[in-house]
Amino acid sequence: MRRFARTVAGASTVVILAGVLASCSNGEEKSVPKLPARLCWDVFATSDMSPVLPPGDRAELDTNSSSFWLSKDHDNASCILYIDGNPKFEATAYLWGFEDSVDWTSWDPAKPKPLHTGDKGIIWATGAASYFTCEPAKNPNSPGEYIELRLFADDAPDKSKVQTVLPPLMKQFVAFAQRELKCPAHATS
Repeated sequence: MRRFARTVAGASTVVILAGVLASCSNGEEKSVPKLPARLCWDVFATSDMSPVLPPGDRAELDTNSSSFWLSKDHDNASCILYIDGNPKFEATAYLWGFEDSVDWTSWDPAKPKPLHTGDKGIIWATGAASYFTCEPAKNPNSPGEYIELRLFADDAPDKSKVQTVLPPLMKQFVAFAQRELKCPAHATS
């Protein structure tokens, strides 16, 4: 199995971010803590994510790797944005050997709708998932490389914005993963 790698300048396993916020005691509402211009392996512009991020005093970014890569021994990559100690945005990637390993039945109660990104995708009130084939299996008993991507936005101030913000973010995530993992472009969008 190939090892995919990308180094992101300035990234670290845990980055603590702090912002100066308006005080609630002055009658002003809190805002999203100050964040760098791009997050999660530089995939997402903070300005694109901000409509689904809740206000808070401090933010912390936690990634399980400073670079985006997947391999047989490192089969997932995650990036979690915590606001005031609680996870509020998450981007994860998984490497599966078989297409039927991608299982979204746990989200059936959320009544997901189709999301036309990658080979197949879904979106529900607080998240989205998509997968694409990086390398198809050569036969039913031989593994291929199937990449599953998930986005979660918990506690969005305006829940209706999740449905408009996550689809373009997922499209960016799929394009990024295909490029970084050097997957052939075929039948995915």
